[in-house]
Amino acid sequence: MNDSFILRDRLWREANERITLSSYAALSEKSKGRGKPEDQDMFRTVYERDRDRIIHSKAFRRLKHKTQVFINPDGDHFITRMTHTLQVTQVGRSIAKTMGLNQDLTEAICMGHDVGHSPFGHTGEDALDELHPSGWSHSENSVKVLDRVENLNLSFETLDGIRIHPWKYADEPSTQEGMICRFADRIAYLTHDVEDAIRAGVLSQNDIPTSIIKELGPPGKNWINSLISGIFKASSSGKVEMDSEVAQNMQDLRNFMFEKVYLRKGTETQRAECKNIVIKLVEYFVKNLNELPESYRQDQSDIENAIDYVAGMTDRFALSTYEKIT
Repeated sequence: MNDSFILRDRLWREANERITLSSYAALSEKSKGRGKPEDQDMFRTVYERDRDRIIHSKAFRRLKHKTQVFINPDGDHFITRMTHTLQVTQVGRSIAKTMGLNQDLTEAICMGHDVGHSPFGHTGEDALDELHPSGWSHSENSVKVLDRVENLNLSFETLDGIRIHPWKYADEPSTQEGMICRFADRIAYLTHDVEDAIRAGVLSQNDIPTSIIKELGPPGKNWINSLISGIFKASSSGKVEMDSEVAQNMQDLRNFMFEKVYLRKGTETQRAECKNIVIKLVEYFVKNLNELPESYRQDQSDIENAIDYVAGMTDRFALSTYEKIT
């Protein structure tokens, strides 16, 4: 036996994709390319490079201090936007591997899907949406951060999957790997947000409708397994889909979470305070554009530049900046 290493360079990896992946997979060698042409890497495929660039970005690192559901929680084990992203990526990779789709592209999309999220979760997103002249979306801002602010020059397929991963878009991603991210995102946040709510004392397991427990099992890995299995059950025609019965259970769970956790009574004051902080920060930086870092001084309106900067803030930096300016 030859015990020396056999180097598997980019050409070997691309050939391996042709042999091992499904005919519905997005092959690295057939990528539509980057906004600015550049030489190929000797070893990594285009999607591997995308994933690596996102992981090493400043926007990705900031996710560890951004809210998922509970704002500035006391405990150490609550989900942050960072741990959410890692769980989405794990779920997405598992789906892609089982279905013979491109794991590297799936990882790149999942790793980058929330890097443009605002501080204070969806409360911050609502505030920015009201302020932005044409409306604000965290997924479109994720693309803006990666493509313009940090200038990572990612591939078309990665940016497309990131931009259109929310279910609010009628158009679907151009790749099935992008569709995986849509499902993985919802599967991840519904399962870990329930566990966070129980940990915080907002819910008990007895509060969860019995119909959901009956179909999906107890919270945690059982839900993830049940929901992913619903995708495998329905995705037989080259399109990533979910079994209709499982999809309805997931929608019922989502409705329950919005009523009992995300928009629950008793949090109106906190959400209003966080929204006010975001608004005041944007108003301040519109009047003080000279305080924006150079990368946020783009060729656009003053309010868009201010919004871009505030959107990139972590929760704690937004709070400390607000205290400083007030």
